[in-house]
Amino acid sequence: MKRDFMFTSESVTEGHPDKLCDRISDAIVDHFLRHDPFTRVVTECAVATAIVFIAARFESDALIDFTKIARQVIKQVGYEQPSFSAKTCSIVTSLKELPTSEYRHFDEQKLSDLEIEEIVVKNQATVFGFACNQTPALIPLPIWLAHQLARRLREVRVQNILPYLTPDGKTQVGVEYRDRQPCRIHSITIIASQYPLDHVASPDLKQLQEDIRTTVIEPVFETEIIEPDPDTRIFINPDGPFIIGGPAAHSGVTGRKNAIDTYGEYSRHSGAALSGKDPTRIDRVGAYAARYAAKNIVAAGLADECEVQLSYSIGLARPVSIQVETFGTGKIADEDIKVLLEKHFDFRLAGIIKQFNLRFLPALIKGGFYKQLATYGHVGRTDIGLVPWEETDKIALLTEGKKVF
Repeated sequence: MKRDFMFTSESVTEGHPDKLCDRISDAIVDHFLRHDPFTRVVTECAVATAIVFIAARFESDALIDFTKIARQVIKQVGYEQPSFSAKTCSIVTSLKELPTSEYRHFDEQKLSDLEIEEIVVKNQATVFGFACNQTPALIPLPIWLAHQLARRLREVRVQNILPYLTPDGKTQVGVEYRDRQPCRIHSITIIASQYPLDHVASPDLKQLQEDIRTTVIEPVFETEIIEPDPDTRIFINPDGPFIIGGPAAHSGVTGRKNAIDTYGEYSRHSGAALSGKDPTRIDRVGAYAARYAAKNIVAAGLADECEVQLSYSIGLARPVSIQVETFGTGKIADEDIKVLLEKHFDFRLAGIIKQFNLRFLPALIKGGFYKQLATYGHVGRTDIGLVPWEETDKIALLTEGKKVF
């Protein structure tokens, strides 16, 4: 395994077409669950110039205006340009309401342990969770920094610090590692979309580059331990001005940014989309449970890095396989960590929903819960209040009777 290397991760703003689709899909999930916590729904979205397409299959007692929700999200993101606007874009839907099934109405909060065992998964999935000690959030430094820059790029637009920016943007950070620990910032890339150059407030490329350095890059690194040095390569719109951006420039689809949603490719992630699914979908909530397990292992000091793999098969309640990899950083054997996970974590579908209260979070979190996860990562979040799989409340159980070096 490499000890010295350079690794790069990217993030995008909420105005990127793929992320716009994720936000629309998860806003629909939030609305369903807020009005009927026992909804089953899978919804996907695609956007292109002046058009939005929404496909959904659902089983619910709630009445949802898909078109209204989509327009609200588009407006909140900030698309009011002639080429793509919440008011004028065409929205096409393909909706299928499923017949009511007895399976939908199980309430995991009221089930006994034996009854939880009878709630089986309805789709097969292999999911991954990862954690490492590179950042306070216990996620890899490249994706952490890429998210911080993307979030700041949004802030300077929304707060009118750089009023000429439009919602679409990308960030990328390369980090050099020595002995598998980050040691310096190799490179930073920011792609910021702007109004046309003849717009009254839009600057030339040189001024934009200076503005991004002073209002985005410098504030983000003020609080970071590792900062850019004189040899750090910084690229801001290196291909020239990026005009307008968004769906008018490139299309988007739900679930196409899985690496950005998780660990920035530093660790493995499942191929299934996380957004647009209710909590009974194990390919979504299983990924959260795996992250919860991996994070608690690292937080407990049992490893510096930990990847947890869960494999599920249709018709079974428990994963058919649990695998642990600590990349040589474990303080105890990986097999012993696996035994601890099997003892102290519930990886059954109904157990995960119960542990994380996943049906009711949209009603408890202002502004919706799943919609907020749709940008800047489903893991490692420290900015939106309660994210239950980010809790490290299993440390005492994991270290009970063990000496951790």
